[in-house]
Amino acid sequence: TKAQKQSDGALLSPMGQMKRYADNMKFSERPRWGISCNFHDIMIFDFEYPNSEPELIKLADLPKELHRLDFLIKKENVRTQREVEISIAAGAIVGKIYDALKKNYKEETEETLKSLNILCVRLIFCLYAEDSGIFSKDQFYYYMKTFPETKFRSALKELFTVLNTPLEEREYGLEEDLNAFPYVNGGLFAEEIELPKFDVETVTVILEEASIGFNWKHISPTIFGAVFESTLSTKLRRAGGMHYTSIENIHKVIDPLFLDELNDEFNTIISKKYNRISEKKEKLRVFQDKIASLTFLDPACGSGNFLTETFISLRKLENKILLALYTESASAMLDFGDEFTPVKVNIHQFYGIEINDFAVSVAKTALWIAEYQMLEETQSIVNRSLDFLPLKSYSNIVEGNALRIDWKDVIAPEKLNYIMGNPPFVSTKKQTLSQKDDMAKVFFNNPKYKKLDYVASWYKKTIDYLNNNFTKCAFVSTNSIVQGEMVDILWKQFFEEYNYDFDFIHKSFKWNSEAKNKASVIVVIIGFSKKSFGKKKIIYTDNIPLLCNNINPYIMDAPNVFISKSQIPLNELPPMTKGSQLIDDGNYVFNTEAEYLDFINKEPKAKKFIKKYYNAHNLLNEKESMYALYLEDATPQELTSMKHVFKRVMNVKTFRASSSAKSVNILKDLNYSSSIKCSHKSQFKDVLL
Repeated sequence: TKAQKQSDGALLSPMGQMKRYADNMKFSERPRWGISCNFHDIMIFDFEYPNSEPELIKLADLPKELHRLDFLIKKENVRTQREVEISIAAGAIVGKIYDALKKNYKEETEETLKSLNILCVRLIFCLYAEDSGIFSKDQFYYYMKTFPETKFRSALKELFTVLNTPLEEREYGLEEDLNAFPYVNGGLFAEEIELPKFDVETVTVILEEASIGFNWKHISPTIFGAVFESTLSTKLRRAGGMHYTSIENIHKVIDPLFLDELNDEFNTIISKKYNRISEKKEKLRVFQDKIASLTFLDPACGSGNFLTETFISLRKLENKILLALYTESASAMLDFGDEFTPVKVNIHQFYGIEINDFAVSVAKTALWIAEYQMLEETQSIVNRSLDFLPLKSYSNIVEGNALRIDWKDVIAPEKLNYIMGNPPFVSTKKQTLSQKDDMAKVFFNNPKYKKLDYVASWYKKTIDYLNNNFTKCAFVSTNSIVQGEMVDILWKQFFEEYNYDFDFIHKSFKWNSEAKNKASVIVVIIGFSKKSFGKKKIIYTDNIPLLCNNINPYIMDAPNVFISKSQIPLNELPPMTKGSQLIDDGNYVFNTEAEYLDFINKEPKAKKFIKKYYNAHNLLNEKESMYALYLEDATPQELTSMKHVFKRVMNVKTFRASSSAKSVNILKDLNYSSSIKCSHKSQFKDVLL
């Protein structure tokens, strides 16, 4: 870091020399990374973030820090490890704030939970603002630190009011330190919410741990949005089918959908030979207008990570355009007067639908943070200050059930360029009654829809909404929708009647995320649009692309075929309508030899009613057989004489009676207590099997 005098008299450190050297290179030849080493430390500078501090790795720590050099060999690495670590640590702090506040509300109601969610979003914005430069450094901390916990609630309420009031409309004589806060706007501080009481523990978490004890400046809004939302309970998250998305996986969707094509177009403009510099500048400006005109919809946007990462990617591309313009002419963007802003890509190009009100607030905040971070990068390129505050009101993310509302009320389909996202993963057997009703409304003209996973509804809703527009789309989905019965039920109409086809596919891979509780599910990514002649099609297997002529509904490079359900065997065997199915909640099965022997030791008379039992998993994986109670031939007297068996029978009865599945619950109507007195097994076996 020591500066040395250069030949031109400038004092520059090695990193400063490197940056100056890169700044004088042709744009198309500029490096992404700069690395220096003094044999004790390694410093890494990312030229894509010119205002950032270099990453530091101690040479002694290299064995455990080696992953931070992955960018040297991994093309897809788009964030330093440090940024990921900071964002996940921030999510853990949010969880502590959330829990500390929640216990201080008088009672837990729908209204208090909504207020809690909004309060968390406001606090996180203030914490980010005081570290990033939106507020003065540590301004929130030093102001709120002056109040004891008994006054903290009223002080916070007054601060929110001030942040929502333009400077010229504020009360005359307002305290100087309070009036020093800027006008934020954007609706973030507008709504009246209920605040809890604040105790010493809660104030300490907010001020000492979250504010002065942590730097929010370098969080990734894409990753942080996901971990912020993960403060919701696991139960609620699972019920909604929500899973959170890593940046790497987001790019598996947006790169082939549009970003690869835009980057190729930019590189073509940059590398082409021109007769006049003005011609190249004009091409760059036209291209900037193009990316600023694109519109995007995520109809299951959650915390907005697809929208946020897409916005960041477009703004990075726009910054490359601006840098190229400034490289060609230092005054290229200064001919438009003081009111001119070089930034044209904005968050109003991005639309979302989300059922959870907390997630909607998180998504808007993540986009605001992303907007500020990218504006900082632009300022370093154009060498002038650009206004971020007040926030522009942002209503393009709509709270609602995407399968019930009309998407045309969010954005007209003819104005939309791309639809993308990660709709909920809920299998046919795990859908709630409300979700089943959602599907019934979407698949009103397909009587077989009950066999489909919940995610299929987004494909059908998209097709109905677009109504033959050539908007390009891509969704992450459980791979079950390109297997078995679902293919014929879902895709035959899609391919043959609606005349759509697949543009690109990521074959089955394990989904991962930056959320606290990671989803474990195997997915595919399906890019689709209206059929058009000569369209390039790509199948990705383990991220390796293969150009192909056609992608059929079984995601193979082959003609479109559909295998329909049949109950008629190919040989002369009788048809099989259903295999064996245990509806016993595990009460009739012994999973291991040891379990079986232990039970027989306690209940010797049960031995003749226990048979070996195989399920598909054990058979296919060559596992040892299991054992099952098979009670069809047991008399009521025998059952009541075996207390351990009888207890299991009664457990099964209770389980079936409490089930929400009609096919299981219907068994509760059989009167076991009267059947037990009857010696005829046929009156009794339906309860047992």
